[in-house]
Amino acid sequence: MRNHTELTEFILLGIPQTKGLETVFFVIFLFIYLFTLIGNLLILTAIISSSTLHTPMYFFLGLLSTFDIFFPSVTCPKMLSYLSGQSRAISFRGCAAQLFFYHFLGSTEGCLYSVMAYDRFVAICHPLRYMLIMKPRVCVGLVMGTWLVGFLHATILTSLTFQLIYCGPNQVDYFFCDIPAVLPLACSDSSLAQRVGFTNVSLLALMLWLSICVFYTHIGIAILRIRSTGGRQKAFSTCSAHLAAILCAYGPVIIIYLQSTPKPLLGAVVQILNNIVSPMLNSLIYSLRNKEVKRSLKRVFHKVVPTVLE
Repeated sequence: MRNHTELTEFILLGIPQTKGLETVFFVIFLFIYLFTLIGNLLILTAIISSSTLHTPMYFFLGLLSTFDIFFPSVTCPKMLSYLSGQSRAISFRGCAAQLFFYHFLGSTEGCLYSVMAYDRFVAICHPLRYMLIMKPRVCVGLVMGTWLVGFLHATILTSLTFQLIYCGPNQVDYFFCDIPAVLPLACSDSSLAQRVGFTNVSLLALMLWLSICVFYTHIGIAILRIRSTGGRQKAFSTCSAHLAAILCAYGPVIIIYLQSTPKPLLGAVVQILNNIVSPMLNSLIYSLRNKEVKRSLKRVFHKVVPTVLE
């Protein structure tokens, strides 16, 4: 049996059951990807350029926009490349890097959603102590914690997957290198990697989801205690965009990894929603639902457009 380092590349077969539709998908995904990049860059610009948005809430939102730029960039450029007729080959190290950064950025972003839920919990349940609790040092510590969790999670999954021996077939029946698509190609026993991968992803997603539920349960109780209708609406408006983003992010993950009998086409559709569509929706959600971001974007446009015209 040859060593796995002798296998130099994998072949990405693309989205299952969509042969002949490459041009259509190329146009659709290119539009979505560009819209995602532009939308999240605009949010970052709005937050950086407006001093009124230099608060913990918008610090976390800026990080979320950064993740929503890099996360689809892990898989989308390669997918657009082979949809346009270029080679479907991806190097062995490139495949490992794609899997690592997909899980690193995905799990880190999931942790960031929990941190943002905690931020909203402090803002609504302890408004008078908000700035005291959410000090810059605390915010940086929380962010570093999310990066550490994401790094450990991705390192474990990637090392378990690519320490196996790959000596035969190299065709990945998927549009990017993910654990369920790569492990069946291993020549050695992959049962440990499968169990650890499923357990790791499921436990992390479940823990983050439960933490969000706990924070928003307290937030809901606090909102119900507010006597004025205007106060309730204001409190809810600060959380509605975050809740919508959470549903967009966690819905696909739950469907993908908790299927009893995985279906390739359904899995691919859900992964596309998670990888490409959700980051685009986040930029729409936060730019349309957040008044402060909208005002800041208007100020940016009013400054930029006259300069361009001149």
